[in-house]
Amino acid sequence: MKGDSGMGWLLLILAILFELSGTTSMKLSEGFTRLWPSILMFVLYGASFTLLNFALTYIEVGVAYAIWSGVGIVLMTLVGFVLFKESFNINQLAWTVLIVVGVIGLKLSSKVH
Repeated sequence: MKGDSGMGWLLLILAILFELSGTTSMKLSEGFTRLWPSILMFVLYGASFTLLNFALTYIEVGVAYAIWSGVGIVLMTLVGFVLFKESFNINQLAWTVLIVVGVIGLKLSSKVH
């Protein structure tokens, strides 16, 4: 395993952003009824998984995957609320805050390998 932790975190951040874009494209594809968002979804998810794979050479898999999915959940919740006008109540806010706390805790307690 390589020792440049900064590169691992950069790759993970990029993987998260591509995952967020892929999930947004999934919503825009309207159940595969719109061609370009459907194609874009596969491309963006492919890029996300590729970058996540490379990030795993720097970051432990449990930590990387938990952060990838947790941050993705939080960001997609915000995109759903802002872009797609989806509902967001106090209970959802509370559980989302717990995800954020968990992600921060994982980052602070992780070791690079």
